[in-house]
Amino acid sequence: MESKVSEGGLNVTLTIRLLMHGKEVGSIIGKKGETVKKMREESGARINISEGNCPERIVTITGPTDAIFKAFAMIAYKFEEDITNSMSNSTATSKPPVTLRLVVPASQCGSLIGKGGSKIKEIRESTGAQVQVAGDMLPNSTERAVTISGTPDAIIQCVKQICVVMLESPPKGATIPYRPKPASTPVIFAGGQAYTIQGQYAIPHPDLTKLHQLAMQQTPFTPLGQTTPAFPGEKLPLHSSEEAQNLMGQSSGLDANPPASTHELTIPNDLIGCIIGRQGTKINEIRQMSGAQIKIANATEGSSERQITITGTPANISLAQYLINARLTSEVTGMGAL
Repeated sequence: MESKVSEGGLNVTLTIRLLMHGKEVGSIIGKKGETVKKMREESGARINISEGNCPERIVTITGPTDAIFKAFAMIAYKFEEDITNSMSNSTATSKPPVTLRLVVPASQCGSLIGKGGSKIKEIRESTGAQVQVAGDMLPNSTERAVTISGTPDAIIQCVKQICVVMLESPPKGATIPYRPKPASTPVIFAGGQAYTIQGQYAIPHPDLTKLHQLAMQQTPFTPLGQTTPAFPGEKLPLHSSEEAQNLMGQSSGLDANPPASTHELTIPNDLIGCIIGRQGTKINEIRQMSGAQIKIANATEGSSERQITITGTPANISLAQYLINARLTSEVTGMGAL
């Protein structure tokens, strides 16, 4: 690390991650990549944009602190220019602020907020920017979104202060970085193989095929609620449900032709929450990934279990069972014992 002093204090190398929507990323890249090329050359920072057909993308900015501040300044002014251009075609009179979303390890957010919110209040007051730290971590990660909005100058001053806090309080423990999910890609299971549909072509997908074959092997399933591993022949890692989500993206799990059938499961009441997830997020993911219809019966008085009805093709049902078991296995193991 260099030790020459720059306007941002000690000039050390730092990495800042930004979460952007597709439209914002397009603005940063520019025609034939000219805008991002210019930003890289003029700031001296490395600017990488995550790949993938995702509604959200991660923009990683790495370099000495002064290079990072220059890159941020260029991004903030570019966004302001976009806002000004869009306003010339609209009837709105008040100009919205420039908004950037940083992705910060959750272990550093406490230092950023400060005791009783003192640090974040100080940053807001000294820079004039609005700063908000998300209460929840981003899906499948140990990172939180920090939203900054204001004028480009306020944002630059705010980023400087956030960088100082991040340098003074490095992340604790391992950080699981947030990876945006791909936009949904239709999937077809045929002849024991999985294919993703890209345009007019079905492309063989080895990861999905493996997942599909795993799911098909696992019938009948171990009675749910027991601590026996979901798959006798497979040692599944604890994050199997996350792996499945990452492998499947948000695919629709279409099957080639087998007729629909119904399968029923009973789940202990105290474990139903880990399958439903907050505001139904997990059960909706399982529905999307497996392509099956899943209905959870209301709790009946005096019963310690809930009925789950899964409807779909055999492949849909197996995949839904696989994903439900993976959720339960990680929950049970995480709890140690039921």
